[in-house]
Amino acid sequence: MHLVVGLGNHGSKYLLNRHNIGFIAVDALVQSERTGPFSNGQKALISKGQIEGERVILAKPQTYMNLSGDSVGEIMSYYKIEVPDIIVIQDDIDQEFGKIKLQKARGHGGHNGIRDIHRVLGTNDYVRLKFGVGRPSNKRMDVADYVLQDFTNDEQNEFGDLLGLSSDCVCSFIKNGYEKTANLFNQRK
Repeated sequence: MHLVVGLGNHGSKYLLNRHNIGFIAVDALVQSERTGPFSNGQKALISKGQIEGERVILAKPQTYMNLSGDSVGEIMSYYKIEVPDIIVIQDDIDQEFGKIKLQKARGHGGHNGIRDIHRVLGTNDYVRLKFGVGRPSNKRMDVADYVLQDFTNDEQNEFGDLLGLSSDCVCSFIKNGYEKTANLFNQRK
């Protein structure tokens, strides 16, 4: 069984924030793969189904970003999911908008949701799909304020293709594993 976790903050005011790209990507994956409806469990909204013939849990932690690990840990324990079978979708300010990159066994890079998952799991040896949101054009703007802003209308107009690409990447990870998927998808836009 695989676990796909999209990181974000719950609540309508965060819906289209850059920091919520994980939630947005999981919603797109649920729609494209027609997994089950979301239900509450393990401090998350959870959808269950199959992708590429494998059982999968898709989750949107409802703990707020900085405590995402609490939800991930509970889901893993409840469903007996192993670390190598996890993929976490997160925003990444160090990549331009629209680029995706698959990584494994890396530091948190200042991302508080990832930091908390590292803390709870006691390891960083899981797969992350980093979705580029870019940096603020105003160099004086605080990065935390930037990621809590909504995507621009132009960026939202590109969601269709980009979310399709991220869904394809997750499906490939489930079917082909990390190495092959990283080779196929890293640095594509």
